Amino acid sequence: ITKLQTVEIFGVRDRGYANNVSLIATKTATPLEDVPQSVSYVTKELALDQAAFRLNDVVKNISGVNQFSFYNDITIRGFRILGQRNSGNLVNGMRAFTSFWKQQLIPHIERVEVIKGPASALFGNASPGGTINRVTKKPLQESRQSISSTVGSFNTFRTLGDFTGAITEDNKLLYRLNLGYENSDSFRDLQFDRNLVVAPSFSFLPNNKTSLNFDIVYQSSEGRLDRGQAVFGDGDLFSVPVSRSLSASNDFLSEESVNATISLRHQLTENISFNSIYMRSSYSEDLLEHRTANRFAQLGDGSSSEELVEMRVFIRKRNWNNDNFNNYFNINFETGQIDHQLLVGYDYFQQLLEPGGSQLEARGYLTADRTGKINSFDPDNADAYALDGNGNPIPNVPHFDLSDPNANRLQDMTNYIYTTRLFTPFRQRNHGLYVQNQMSLGRFKVLLGLRQEYFYDELNYDTNAEEFVEQSTFLPRLGMVYNLRDNVNLYGTYVEGYQPQGAADINDPNAGGPFDPLESYLIEFGAKTNWLDGRLNASVAFYHLVQTGALYPGNDPNFPDLLVQIGEEESQGIELDVSGRITENWSIVASYSYNDAVITESDDENEIGRQKPNAPEHTGNIWTKYVITIVALEGVGFGLGANFVTERFGSIVQTDVPPLFPGYELVDAAVYYKVDKFQFQVNVNNIFDETHWVGGYDFIRAFPGAPRNVMTTISYTF
Repeated sequence: ITKLQTVEIFGVRDRGYANNVSLIATKTATPLEDVPQSVSYVTKELALDQAAFRLNDVVKNISGVNQFSFYNDITIRGFRILGQRNSGNLVNGMRAFTSFWKQQLIPHIERVEVIKGPASALFGNASPGGTINRVTKKPLQESRQSISSTVGSFNTFRTLGDFTGAITEDNKLLYRLNLGYENSDSFRDLQFDRNLVVAPSFSFLPNNKTSLNFDIVYQSSEGRLDRGQAVFGDGDLFSVPVSRSLSASNDFLSEESVNATISLRHQLTENISFNSIYMRSSYSEDLLEHRTANRFAQLGDGSSSEELVEMRVFIRKRNWNNDNFNNYFNINFETGQIDHQLLVGYDYFQQLLEPGGSQLEARGYLTADRTGKINSFDPDNADAYALDGNGNPIPNVPHFDLSDPNANRLQDMTNYIYTTRLFTPFRQRNHGLYVQNQMSLGRFKVLLGLRQEYFYDELNYDTNAEEFVEQSTFLPRLGMVYNLRDNVNLYGTYVEGYQPQGAADINDPNAGGPFDPLESYLIEFGAKTNWLDGRLNASVAFYHLVQTGALYPGNDPNFPDLLVQIGEEESQGIELDVSGRITENWSIVASYSYNDAVITESDDENEIGRQKPNAPEHTGNIWTKYVITIVALEGVGFGLGANFVTERFGSIVQTDVPPLFPGYELVDAAVYYKVDKFQFQVNVNNIFDETHWVGGYDFIRAFPGAPRNVMTTISYTF
C-alpha cells in the first residue's frame, strides 16, 4: 500500500488475493483481524485472473453470498441486497444509486468488500444480511499504464484501460483514469450489452497534513431487460431452452449513471484528524419492455394455459438524484493503559425521485366493445370481454407462445390500450449522529458504537398533496476481539439493524402499505488467523441473524404487485474463508457456507419453517492459480476453480408448494502466459456445460446461468 489513510486517498499496489485492511467495517483503517465482525472481499487481481467484469461474477468467491436473479440482486446470509435501493450498496463507503436491472460493472474497482450482518450503527439504513462496498481505484505516485482486450463467447468484446501517475514533478497532484467498454451479446435470445465506463480520479497533496481527492464514475448502458425464462405450466425447467427470453425485438433499456465524489482529510494535530466526503449520485432509466404478467394466460373455462404466458408492456422513464454528506473526526488518546481510537461523526443522505417519472402500461384483456381493458378474466362475467372463436378472452397484449420459435418478433404496439402510472416525486432524507470507540488493553480490543438515526419521507414532494413521514431509531453495536496467539484472534459481536420501508425503497403505489420498518439484530462469534508468515488469511464465523417485517409478493391474481409483510425470519450458520498465497507463485481463494435461513413467524402457518427464497443451505467455492517457475516454462500459469450451490426455493408466498430450483456444481479453468510486458490469458467457464439456474421467482421467471463459454484476453502493461 502506498499510503492508507482514514479516507482512502491513494491507490494500492498489486497485492494478490489477500487484503489485510479495510475501511468499511469501522470507517478507520483497521486491520481486518481486529474487526469484531465478518468482512469478506474480492481484490482486483482475483477479478482479473477470473476474467470477471461484473459484481455478480465475483460474489461466488465470498462465503454466504450468491445471486438471487439476473439483476443487480444479491443474497447475503439469505437476505436480499437490491439495486435501486440505498440500503445495501456503497461506493467508497457512500450511498450510490445503482441500476436494479443490470449488474454492476467492476473494471474501475480496486476491491469489492462485504461486511456481513447489519451495518446500521455506522451507515444507518442498512440491509440485515450485509452491505456491499465497491472501492474505486485511486491514483498512484508512480507512472503505470495498462490496456487489455477480451474476446470470447456470445460475441463478447471488451477493452479496458488503466492509466495512473503524477501530474506534477513534486508528486503533489496525481491522476488515474480507468476506461471500460463492452459490446457483447448473450446466451439469451435478443439480449445484449453495450456498456461504457469512464472513471477519472485526481489526488491533491499540498502538504503532509492535507489530502484532497476528486473522482467521477460515468457509466452508460444499452440493452434489453431480461425478465427470465418461462417454462411450460407443469414446471419442468428443461421443457423450454434456457436461451428463450420473453423480450420483443423492439424492446430496449437505456441507463446512465454518474457518481461524483470529493473527499478531504486534514490532520489537525498528531492525534486528531478530520474527514469530509461529499458524493452526488444520479441515475436515469429509459425503458420499453414486453414482460410477463407473472402468470399463464387465462382461458374461457376459467383454467390457465400451460404454454401461453400472459404479457404486459411497460414504457417508462425515471430519474433519481442522491446526495451524501459525511463528516467525522478521528481522535486517538490514552486513559491509563487503555488506547482509544474515537470516531465522532454526522452524515446526511438525500434521495430525490425527480418530477416526470411515469409509465405507460398495457395489460389485461379487452372489453367486449374492444375499447377498454380489464386486468384479469372472470369466467362468470364472460359477456364483459371480447372472446375469440374458442371462447377465450382476447388479450390486450398478445400472449407469448412458448412453443413458437418466432415469438420474439417485432410487436405492433399501436393497438394496445394503455393506462398511465405516475411515479410521483418523493424525497427521502436521513440524518445520522454516531460515535464509535475502539479500545485496546493488552490482548483485548473492544468496539462500542452508537448511532441516532432520523428518517424523513416526503411523498408527493413539492406538490399540494405532500405527505410527511418521520421515523427515528437508536442503534447500538458492541464487539470484542481477543488476541489468543500472535496469528489468531477470537471475536464476538452484537449489532442491531433498521430499514424503513417507505416510498424510497418500494416506489410502487400498487404494492400496498404503509409497512412497518425492517428491524434486525446479529449475534456473531468467530476467529481470524493468518499463516505462512502472513501470506495466507483464514476466518471462521458462527452467526445468528433475526429480521422482522420482510415483504414478499402476494398471491392475489388481480393485484400482482401487492406485497405481504412477514412476521419474523431467522438465519444462522457457519462461514469459512481462506485467501492469499501458499507460496510466492501459488495463490488460493476458498470459501464454504452453511446457512439455515427460514421463516419463523407468519400469519400463514404453511410458511413457518420454510427456507427463505434463493437462500441455499450450502455454498462453496475454490479458485487456485499456480505460476510455473521452471525456466523452460517461465511465464506459464494455470488457474482452476469450482463452486457449488444447493437447491433453493423461489417465491414462497405465491403458491402452496414453492417452486424448487436445483443445485449445481460448476468448474472453471484458465491458462496464462506472460512474456515481458504482455500477458495472454484464456478462461473457460462452466467447463462441463452444466445447465443450471442461479435463482428464480417461479416457473415463469427462472434465471438460468451461462453455458460453457471461453474468454481470451491480451494485456499490455507499460
